Amino acid sequence: MRSMAHIGAALTAIFMLSPLVILVIFCFSESPLLAFPIEGWSLRWFDKAFSDPQFTNAFRNSMIVTGAVGVTSTLTGTLAALALAKLPPRLATATAAALSLPVMVPPLLLGVALLTFYSTWIGLPLGLPAVILSHLVFTQPLVMLMISARMASFDHAAVEAARDLGASPIQSFFHVTLPMIGPSITGGTLIAMALSLDDFLVTFFTIGGGMTLPTLMWGMLRKGIDPSVNVVAVTIMGLSIAATLIGFRLTRYRG
Repeated sequence: MRSMAHIGAALTAIFMLSPLVILVIFCFSESPLLAFPIEGWSLRWFDKAFSDPQFTNAFRNSMIVTGAVGVTSTLTGTLAALALAKLPPRLATATAAALSLPVMVPPLLLGVALLTFYSTWIGLPLGLPAVILSHLVFTQPLVMLMISARMASFDHAAVEAARDLGASPIQSFFHVTLPMIGPSITGGTLIAMALSLDDFLVTFFTIGGGMTLPTLMWGMLRKGIDPSVNVVAVTIMGLSIAATLIGFRLTRYRG
């Protein structure tokens, strides 16, 4: 039975990882055809993608949006979680549920709703600011929920002890509270940035005439498939993996 379980786990892992492996392999194919056998190896598709002004512009926009969403959602989510921790349990639960409603809305509906809200109600021009605000709608609640889960088991006696020893509220926050909830904040930041980097539907409706990496990939796929599309996909995947590794390092992750 154990050997069958190992075989099943191995087959599952192969099934899940095979598309990613094939994606990376085709980035180095000499031929523009995405088919086996591969006739030769080349870096021409990396050069084509990275030298394209559209890729440079989309990459810059993605970094701006991802960075802004990561910082802002972390700040607002942390403050919201700390505020919820001071409310009565029932009120805190109801408030958290209300703030988390955008996460439950399908991205397509959320994108249409935000487009209508910006265009009809407040007159906000479509572009990167609109994309950043839109991403905060579904990333900030996730950060808040992660930190709130940590605050549910938080040892408030440590903060009270620091205050009894003469620490100010600010000192007790930075020297006691923040180190204890730091891993949750880092995890929330990584999730917010990963969701923002990968998002297509909400970005598509709110970016106007600009592009991020996901919308660039969509435009490239409409014209035809070549390995340069894979390069863009691998770039997004690489950025996500790098963010995860940095998060593990910052939180002193040990497996």
